Amino acid sequence: MVWTPRVTVAAVVERNGRFLLVEELEQGRSVYNQPAGHLEEDEDLIAAAIRETLEETGRRLTPRALVGIYRWKHAPTGLTFIRVAVTGDISEPIPGQVRDPDILDTHWIDRDALAAHPDKLRTPLVLRCIDDYLNDRRYPLDLLVDMP
Repeated sequence: MVWTPRVTVAAVVERNGRFLLVEELEQGRSVYNQPAGHLEEDEDLIAAAIRETLEETGRRLTPRALVGIYRWKHAPTGLTFIRVAVTGDISEPIPGQVRDPDILDTHWIDRDALAAHPDKLRTPLVLRCIDDYLNDRRYPLDLLVDMP
């Protein structure tokens, strides 16, 4: 079997000390995650972050900076994930925009409330991305190069 990491994107969006999160079901339990998802074939990373945010929140993301690139191994399955997290500006909900049916709701939650309930996070990447954002980790988006 060939080792193949899963590439995902995530949007770290902050407003007044709270972060935009989606509530979703993961193996029958309600968890929080950034608007995030898998990179699709022939899609660039920034476009994927914009698409996933729109699909999961009904809001348009305007990326401004890269927060980080993370490798995480999900111990129970052995799958490795590479997450590219960006931050930027977010619109208000777009009227008529339908969210993915897997998303139960969206919430604005502060970092400490999330840290108090680590069992409610989809992965440890959720809090790590927020902490890096709060520590002013911002890198130019042009570090993400899409080569034909």
